[in-house]
Amino acid sequence: MKFDHEIVGKIGSMALIRRDEHDIDYNVFSRLGMDLSPDFIWVSSGAVEIGRLDYMKRNNGRQLEGLDDFIKADYAAQGQNILMENYRRFINPQYSVRQILVEHQHFNNPEKREFIRQLLLRSVNQNAIPIINYNDSVSSEEIRKMELYSLKQNGDDVVECIDNDETAAQIAVLVRARLLILLTSAPGILKDPDDPSTLIEAVEGKDADELIQNIGELEQYCRGSSREGSQGMKAKLKFLTEPIQYGTTVIIGHSRYRLKDLIEGNVERTIFRVR
Repeated sequence: MKFDHEIVGKIGSMALIRRDEHDIDYNVFSRLGMDLSPDFIWVSSGAVEIGRLDYMKRNNGRQLEGLDDFIKADYAAQGQNILMENYRRFINPQYSVRQILVEHQHFNNPEKREFIRQLLLRSVNQNAIPIINYNDSVSSEEIRKMELYSLKQNGDDVVECIDNDETAAQIAVLVRARLLILLTSAPGILKDPDDPSTLIEAVEGKDADELIQNIGELEQYCRGSSREGSQGMKAKLKFLTEPIQYGTTVIIGHSRYRLKDLIEGNVERTIFRVR
């Protein structure tokens, strides 16, 4: 199997904050900064949640009121620069850091897909780390639904990018990544979400088809999500199908661990691979 890039990674919003303290978890950014290099293409959630926390800090704990789409866009616009500021602060200064904001249209148009692919692959040779996020500040849910409906009328498979897990999976397919890492606030797939000892350490198959079938059987263990609007662990499993078909190995693990330890298997994780 030929791979064009080494690693695509993604971190969720709740893994970047200290929920009880209503603040950014700078320790997570620090750990990521020690491990991220141009071997990585990094997909990061967090703009909306970090923007919300920042707004509350500056307005005596008050949150925005009004239409959900407007609130999400306003928080994203406020949080995006803070998100990138923290990546730049902790990533090794010898590496460039590049922000790439994407929308679903970019993945449903062949020319745009190829343009993004070339941009990402050039970054490796230019000593740069791309940080990708869905551009929540410029499109409402209703606009997205209309655009997606129009695309589906053509009968083609449509990438919705309703979640950054899907975005990360699509990026992994786009650059034919050897490895996809999804960082969460859980240690991996748990048979009982309330019992860390029920971690499923490995999901394997003799080929991609058998592995995908085995992944489908795990959905019974996935319920709920870490925050309102999140698609949860079940959606993560759904989005793994296409990267695995292209030969990508997938790891789901906790954001408290170093990336290198998750990759090397030195800490608890769930790994999805063809034997």
